[in-house]
Amino acid sequence: MSDAFALMNVIGLLAFAIVGSLKGAEADLDLFGVVVLGILTALGGGTLRDTLVGQVPLALRATTDVLVVLFGVALALVIIRWLGNVRGLPIVLIPDAVGLAAFAATGASVGYEAALTPFGIVVLAALTAVGGGSVCDLLLARVPVVLREDFYATPAVIGGVAFWLGVSIGISTGLATIGCAGLVLALRLLALRRGWRLPTV
Repeated sequence: MSDAFALMNVIGLLAFAIVGSLKGAEADLDLFGVVVLGILTALGGGTLRDTLVGQVPLALRATTDVLVVLFGVALALVIIRWLGNVRGLPIVLIPDAVGLAAFAATGASVGYEAALTPFGIVVLAALTAVGGGSVCDLLLARVPVVLREDFYATPAVIGGVAFWLGVSIGISTGLATIGCAGLVLALRLLALRRGWRLPTV
């Protein structure tokens, strides 16, 4: 189970690093700006999560995640140079969905281990999943995408609720984490396939 989540985490970090770097390139930032956005998009959510529960962020305690993200940024630079913008293509969207699921599940699990309230668990699940991308959008001086379009943050919220319901009825944390990830991934892939969007007010 830990190996599966490690793999999902790596795929998500790579995808988020690529997406953040592509956003920077679209905004005509220089090389430094592109790299910064790639790193923040990939690591921002986990850093906010760890800070909220009083832990030193994992990215500052181990080098693995940072190296994966830097590889993702380098890969994005190659993509930008040779393929152009691939943000809306399945080669990025599917790994991004896996990353969303993995990060929502780990956020919920960290919240539970930190003895947060049900609300806190759900917030941590959503924040871990979409926090990095939202910070990226704020740096680009625009309303975060998760607040104005697409069915993206909602699966993470639903996954956090499902995790809490699972552990509250006696399901082990490991199984609840797996269930959360599976549910978020399924909802996100369905949203991509069917073009789901929340209604505007």
